[in-house]
Amino acid sequence: MDLLTFMKNWTLPLAMLAGVIGYFAFANFAFLEPAKPLVDGVISFLTPSLIFAQLLLTFCKIEPRELVPGAWHGWLLAIQAVSCGVIALLLLFCPMGEAYKEVFEAGMVCLICPTATAAAVITGKLGGSASSLTTYTLLSNILAAILVPLVFPLVEPHADATFWAAFLKILGKVFPLLLSPFFIALLLRYYLPAVHRFLLNYHTLAFYLWAVALTIVMGQTTRSLANSTADVEVELCIALAGLAACCLQFYLGKRIGGAYHDRISAGQALGQKNTVLAIWMAVTYLNPLSSVGPGSYVVWQNLFNSWQLWKKRKSEAS
Repeated sequence: MDLLTFMKNWTLPLAMLAGVIGYFAFANFAFLEPAKPLVDGVISFLTPSLIFAQLLLTFCKIEPRELVPGAWHGWLLAIQAVSCGVIALLLLFCPMGEAYKEVFEAGMVCLICPTATAAAVITGKLGGSASSLTTYTLLSNILAAILVPLVFPLVEPHADATFWAAFLKILGKVFPLLLSPFFIALLLRYYLPAVHRFLLNYHTLAFYLWAVALTIVMGQTTRSLANSTADVEVELCIALAGLAACCLQFYLGKRIGGAYHDRISAGQALGQKNTVLAIWMAVTYLNPLSSVGPGSYVVWQNLFNSWQLWKKRKSEAS
């Protein structure tokens, strides 16, 4: 196995490890302390830019005529919206929600986060419908773009901003980030086909952009853990919230999809999340410690996907 193949096969753990090591390397050099505000500013710009570029390259592959919503799309969207709303109500009105705020916030961001752009690849390998999955990816991005600005300012209010000020601020950042790549991809397809074809030639670059973004957000998650004064038990509960959200969403997605003869696609649509986006949203708009939840989700969903792919290969070999 050559070095390039090794790095591609192990991109996930290598990116996560690079983020952890990078944080400690930077944090432990005192002479780099004055540069931290500049680095934070670059990261706050770079992470959403990488997410935007990744979504644009992914949406350029979409054939508009294949975007046909099905019944299971509606059920899955309802699950995302209702589950997010229930957790928000617990955080607002339940004493237990206040006591375990970071845990509930971690679960909420894992539930409302849209489908991963790479989910279509896994779905295709498992024998599902990539076009149905892509349709849900777009719909889940629209849902997140609406719900995140509405819910996040309520559960994590800021003393220096009213609800509407926080709502407009988050809307101004999240809505364009999640939806403008799709509309730009459509404009390029019909009005600048040469540029569209050029981007299509580099659609695999989305995978490497995702890896860079994952390295950055893992560094941010590590910083949240290192600077946290929370007990180890709380941090463990946050990681377990990510596991619970992962198991629940894959299970519900597969059960609902099975009723509509699209079990694989629906399972991946609800269960496989854009965790880079989830971590960024948690760090930016919620308690940064809650980013441990989607950080652990990275591990849980990829373990499950690896098991599914192994099972698929085994059944094909027998």
